[in-house]
Amino acid sequence: MRKLIALRVCGLAISVFSSVDFVASAANAGGLAVREQSTEFQGLSFAGDAAAGGGLSGMFWNPAVAAYAPKGFSAEVDGAAVFGNLEIKALPGTTGLGVNGLSPDTGNMERLALVPSAYLAYRLSPEAVIALSINSPFGLNTDPANRDWVGQTHNRLSRIKTSDVSPSIAFRLMPGLSIGAGVQIDHIESTFQNAISQALGAPDISVTGDDTAVGYTAGLNWNPAPQTSVGLGYRSEISHKLKGTISIPGSPNPAFAAGNPIATDVTLPDMITLSVRQGINDRLRVMGTVEWTHWSDLQKLQVDCPSLGLPFCTNQVANVVPLHWVDGWMFALGGEYDVSRQLKLRSGIAYELSPMQDPKNRTTGIPDQNRLSLSGGSTFAINDMISVDLAYSHFWGLGGITDRNKPPTLPLVPFFVRIVGDVDESADIVSASLKLKLGGP
Repeated sequence: MRKLIALRVCGLAISVFSSVDFVASAANAGGLAVREQSTEFQGLSFAGDAAAGGGLSGMFWNPAVAAYAPKGFSAEVDGAAVFGNLEIKALPGTTGLGVNGLSPDTGNMERLALVPSAYLAYRLSPEAVIALSINSPFGLNTDPANRDWVGQTHNRLSRIKTSDVSPSIAFRLMPGLSIGAGVQIDHIESTFQNAISQALGAPDISVTGDDTAVGYTAGLNWNPAPQTSVGLGYRSEISHKLKGTISIPGSPNPAFAAGNPIATDVTLPDMITLSVRQGINDRLRVMGTVEWTHWSDLQKLQVDCPSLGLPFCTNQVANVVPLHWVDGWMFALGGEYDVSRQLKLRSGIAYELSPMQDPKNRTTGIPDQNRLSLSGGSTFAINDMISVDLAYSHFWGLGGITDRNKPPTLPLVPFFVRIVGDVDESADIVSASLKLKLGGP
């Protein structure tokens, strides 16, 4: 009966994940990263996320965490809702500011984003556990409320969706030391749209593409003392070769509407997470995390044309978006307290350094900036098998300016368009999870 319940939970988790039209928001983490992979660790501002001692969701950052799963089946389903606010207000120096009736600001560029995740584990033996995680590790959705704005030739829509399935295995090598490794199977879909000119109501030029690629994940967890857990996790880079089209959707010219085939290379960065979980007494624990993300791998986005034709592909390169990002860092500190056997309360604070430190590298589609976040959360154990997590976070963008030149890439836009803008960003994030332990006595 317990195995039947476990299989139904697995099926439910996968079906819910695949049926939700989830889009991760740019308001979640540095660059394109989506951090909301765990309700429990969101309540800690992701302090301690790679160290064993919490729920299954820690295996997103460190697959060795699965080695501490209970006997039999265990499962966790998480969901986060991101209510973001992101606006760019044009400053003097912007091309066309105050001309042609174009709006001087984007309005809110973010929409409600839903981020589901699921984790499953089965203990094969006292030493070995097999596990599966389903996540959306990277994403983006910036869609200006004011489509006719002075930066419309830079961005009218930037959307990236990823779905990642990661089977893994974890081993206890000896008491207090465990290792884990897994495979990442990652699918990406992207859509980028910008106006073909600075005219009011100008149509969009659209670039779409998708791809599936493979990476890996690995990690270890060490318990040097009874109430101390140290975790080190690694998620590899994933190199995508997207194929799609460049077109003007809805154009009365069938050739323009169909467009040209294109290809582009996108490297999703590798990431290293180091976490510590330290018990102060039987009820109180403190956690910390330092995370490094290799964003300097992403220096540009280049759209290539395998075949020439129309004004989109007059040469082998249709467009180049320079990025020149630097590596990102995140630092988090949190604490957790057992109010009773049924109730745990937690809180945390985090500071993140954006990969975009230069205004010239802060794009209008991904106007990321340094941020500070505060979080709180709780776990309520309904019984020995079932528990529920809740979490809330608020983050503040710490100020940023974008100063970008859009070079002439098509005969339709034969001049540079500069956007100088003040970026205002914040978000409220609410999440919940259901955890099940189906191992029996």
